[in-house]
Amino acid sequence: MSGYFISIEGIDGSGKTTQANLLKRKLNDLGYKVTLTREPGGVTGAEEIRNLLVKGDQDRWSSVTEILLFFAARRHHLERCILPALDSGSIVICDRFTDSTLVYQGGNNPNLIKLINNLRELVVKREPDLTIVIDVDPSKSLSRGLKRKSKENRFELFGLEFQEKANLSYRSLSKELERCHLINGKKNIKDTHESIWKLVSNHINSI
Repeated sequence: MSGYFISIEGIDGSGKTTQANLLKRKLNDLGYKVTLTREPGGVTGAEEIRNLLVKGDQDRWSSVTEILLFFAARRHHLERCILPALDSGSIVICDRFTDSTLVYQGGNNPNLIKLINNLRELVVKREPDLTIVIDVDPSKSLSRGLKRKSKENRFELFGLEFQEKANLSYRSLSKELERCHLINGKKNIKDTHESIWKLVSNHINSI
C-alpha cells in the first residue's frame, strides 16, 4: 500500500486539531497506519522555527522573511516526517500545509503569491492527496482561539478582518482545487467529524 496524504485547513480556532485527532482515532480503529503531524513544526528543528512564527509581535518579521521561515520548516518537516511516513504506507494527517501559507501570507500581500508558488514548486514538490477545509464563522472562531490564552496567538492578534479575509480565501481555494473540500464546521464536533469521515472514507476506499 502506498501512503495517502491528508491536510486539514481552516482559520484559527476552526477546530482543525480536534478533528485531526478524531480522524486519526477513527482510522486507527479500522486498522490503518496513521501519522498525525502539524505545521509549522511536526519535528525537532521545524518546531523551533514554529516558535519564531507563532509567538511574538505581529510585525516581528517582514512578509518575505516570514514566508521563507515557513518553507524552511516545511522542507525539514517533509524530509524528516511526511515523506518517510508516506513511503512506509502510512496515512499522513497534517494540521495545515502549504495552503495555509498561500491563504495567510499570500492573502495578506497578493504581490507575494508568485514567491509562494515558486517555493512550492522548488522546495515542496508534494501536494496533499486530499485537503479538508473546515468552514466556520470567523468571529466565533477568533473568540474561541483567543479564549485558549495560548502563547501561540500571533496570528489571532491580527484581528477579525484578517481572519475573515483568510476564511474567504479558503472558500475560494475549495472551488479552485479539486483536492480541496469544504466542510461545514458550524455544527457540533460530532457532526463535523461525521461529515469529514464520510468524505475521507470515500477517498481512501478508492485508492
